[in-house]
Amino acid sequence: MKELLYLKDEQLKGFIEKIFITYRESFNDPKNILKKYQLGTAHHKSLHLISFYEGITISQMLKKLNVTKQSLNRVLNDLKKLNFLEFKKGTDDTRVKHLFLSDKGKKVYNEIFGSQKKRIYKAFLNSSAKEVLNFDIVLKRILDGKQ
Repeated sequence: MKELLYLKDEQLKGFIEKIFITYRESFNDPKNILKKYQLGTAHHKSLHLISFYEGITISQMLKKLNVTKQSLNRVLNDLKKLNFLEFKKGTDDTRVKHLFLSDKGKKVYNEIFGSQKKRIYKAFLNSSAKEVLNFDIVLKRILDGKQ
């Protein structure tokens, strides 16, 4: 990747802008669905994590979301009132709560995911396999903070 050393600050700023706008637009797609249930981005992120990491604990959610316990509790209480969540006690330690989406929660999450999937799927369809794989590698390196 030495050939990329020529990138100037303005080009890097352009990449950062694209990452920001991509995030904004991909989270904007399900806005109407979220609005229907009076939910926001924090609820969406929680639903996504609970769907992706079925049985995730509250402690694990706090680490992944990097939020306060108070703000996560507010979001989880909202989702619980809508019957989107199920809490199950741990088998080893009954003080630990594991989070699962209820059938209603899965239905709503799938609706949200479907709206986001369209944009991303279309982008992948218009890309070569090599571009998709390289994109995934670069994203992982950005997430890991690798140089």
